[in-house]
Amino acid sequence: MRAVLFSLFVLISCLGFSQNTALFEKGNALYNEGKYAEAIDVYEAILERGKHSEELYFNLGNANYKMNRIAPSIYYFEKALQLNPNDKEIQNNLNFAQNMTIDDIEILPDVGFRKVVKDAVNTLNYDQWAYATVGVTVLFVILFLVYFLSYASTTKRMSFIGSGVAMGVALICLTFAFLKFNIESKNNPAIVFAVESQVKTEPNLRSSEAFKLHEGTKVQLIDTVKNWKKIKLSDGKTGWVPNEDVKAL
Repeated sequence: MRAVLFSLFVLISCLGFSQNTALFEKGNALYNEGKYAEAIDVYEAILERGKHSEELYFNLGNANYKMNRIAPSIYYFEKALQLNPNDKEIQNNLNFAQNMTIDDIEILPDVGFRKVVKDAVNTLNYDQWAYATVGVTVLFVILFLVYFLSYASTTKRMSFIGSGVAMGVALICLTFAFLKFNIESKNNPAIVFAVESQVKTEPNLRSSEAFKLHEGTKVQLIDTVKNWKKIKLSDGKTGWVPNEDVKAL
């Protein structure tokens, strides 16, 4: 019975993959014919099936860009970049889309020691720092065992120094892993989808307007109260917008 169920699962999975591939090729054909709206419908049908990929988001970004739809194009390029942060083509197309935005928001740079630490932490992702911590800890254990079991003074001295260095590096990697996790846990970006959004000082319509934002601007979501999102800009400004004005990445 289990074998039958497994075979059925494999068959359904293969059928779903085949259908998604056919839809993707259909979307690409429509895009190449200049039928961008129809291509978007096909690509979104794939998303509704639960299929996500760098190529799918990239093509959605391109199709929306061709239709001058600023917010969706930036949103999908950002989604593609999340899956492949080092892809130059995605980054270039995202830059083109961002050039269509109205808001010019200054980015507050990190300086001094904070910048050095942040740059070092961002060289690896959280998982990579965790793997590095485990790897260096294993090296520490090996070197300590060599020190403990060896009788030669030179070997004991070198393994003792090596184990000390390995322990220090392991602690640094562990610290960086926690710092990276903290950075990623606070990173909650979103794209403004409203053509023009009035950012309020408080989460209600009666409060005064702090400033305005326009479609395509990237913000950080830092709080939610009922139907309002508290946002933060790269220049440090904060305010509240209706839920429907932004779409989380």
